[in-house]
Amino acid sequence: MVRATSSVARHRRRKRLFKLAKGFWGDRKNHLRLTSDAVINALASNYTHRKEKKRDFRGLWITRLGIAAKIHGISYSKLIFGLKKAGCQMNRKVLSEMAIRDPNGFAAVVTEAKKALIAA
Repeated sequence: MVRATSSVARHRRRKRLFKLAKGFWGDRKNHLRLTSDAVINALASNYTHRKEKKRDFRGLWITRLGIAAKIHGISYSKLIFGLKKAGCQMNRKVLSEMAIRDPNGFAAVVTEAKKALIAA
């Protein structure tokens, strides 16, 4: 009986793994054992970093809002509290973009927040 080999399937598996390791540096891109470990770690980090990216952007928006609020003479926390009291539904992403691209509109939002703080 003819000896059966799994060469086609094995080559396909290796090819898939090496394709995932494209752009890796050194032996991590062309040695099977090192590539396998590197790809597994990269995929795990990829999952983690997708989650961390959301946190990083929220922090960026908060930093931008804090600076823009200080320019208008109010702290970040008071700005957010005033917006909540005023019933403003804008999120931090929209507010930070507004602070950069439309300073006059952001100034109007800040005045509304200040009015709500005085009324509360």
